[in-house]
Amino acid sequence: MNCPESAATVTIDLKEVGPTYYFAPPRIFEGLLTSVMIRMEDAGAFKRWLFHTCMGVARRVGPARMDGQPVSLLDRLKWRLGDWAIFGPLRNTLGFSRVRVAYTAGEAIGPDLFTFYRSIGINLKQLYGSTETAVFVCLQPDHEARADTVGVPVQGVEIKLADNGEILVKSPGLLKAYYKNPAATAEVLTADGWYHTSDAGFIDNHGHLKIIDRVKDVGRLLGGPNDGAMFAPKYVENKLKFFPYIKEAVAFGDRRDRVCAFINIDFEAVGNWAEKRNLPYAGYTDLAGKPEVYALIRDCVEKVNADLAADTLLAGSQVTRFLVLHKELDADDGEMTRTRKVKRGFINDKYSVLVDALYGGQTEQFIETAVKFEDGRSGSVSATLKIDDAKTFPAMNKAA
Repeated sequence: MNCPESAATVTIDLKEVGPTYYFAPPRIFEGLLTSVMIRMEDAGAFKRWLFHTCMGVARRVGPARMDGQPVSLLDRLKWRLGDWAIFGPLRNTLGFSRVRVAYTAGEAIGPDLFTFYRSIGINLKQLYGSTETAVFVCLQPDHEARADTVGVPVQGVEIKLADNGEILVKSPGLLKAYYKNPAATAEVLTADGWYHTSDAGFIDNHGHLKIIDRVKDVGRLLGGPNDGAMFAPKYVENKLKFFPYIKEAVAFGDRRDRVCAFINIDFEAVGNWAEKRNLPYAGYTDLAGKPEVYALIRDCVEKVNADLAADTLLAGSQVTRFLVLHKELDADDGEMTRTRKVKRGFINDKYSVLVDALYGGQTEQFIETAVKFEDGRSGSVSATLKIDDAKTFPAMNKAA
């Protein structure tokens, strides 16, 4: 068992220790990958070409190889060459040369991030649990690791779903009680031994558990063709944020007839995308309003909708209309917590004119917003925001 000396020395300590088992939240894996990509952008032209060429092979072959699926002899050879030239040295640089299994938990991990590590030969998997359940509830078996599930119940663990979608757990590893707090114990433990996780989810067709949101945040659509359908805002928002061009998203739909969303673009990612296409812009507000950027974001939204259509319970949560906000959501403006969790209720009230425009069928809406700058000054940002429609898809089970 090893612990890093400090947050600043994690990468150095990883290489020194060479762990065989590694556990970290998605943010750590994201930070390691970011450091790699920054170093690669500073490398020479040949090294960049070699890296991107090998990674193209890795993304196509690596996950299938890791999952034990058939891979052609030529593709196996290409991956081995890539392992000799790029993947092996990269795992060594990250400190993962000896890792047999790496686990991530705590929040959703982006599919691109998840695929990257598995494609270079790191057996990264997800798990689900809590302190009250002795950590382990679900694990991803070998050859069944997916970015959108947390795996299957481990031996000795039972899972069932309450009528409101809450995940209930029973196992020998459950807490006996909260220390000197019988009231809190009664809230989470039933008389017959089921633990209330406060998470909402469902079991997919492969027997894997999908976490969609906290129970208190799950709502229902009212009216329209999806009347009564489950609405899980965080699940939708996380799927949108999996795209590198979308930094934040806020989904609305509880007790409404359809789902609409606010989008915050990632200024750096979209800025690089625009520069490569010789698309000039004067700042965040100008870039966010570009028709080309709206087309880019619309493509991301529609890919999420196509994915949601495959989920029986969440097909009604497809985003029908969206807008790209003229400013980044900021904790200093009260729109987010300091840990960067959106305050959905506050945003709904602050931007009620935009919410009304989304649901009122308008194609654009003027907005002026007070902001606080980093130096303490106050000001305002105004813009006429375009409101766009997104293509939705029939639920696959209905289509069948």
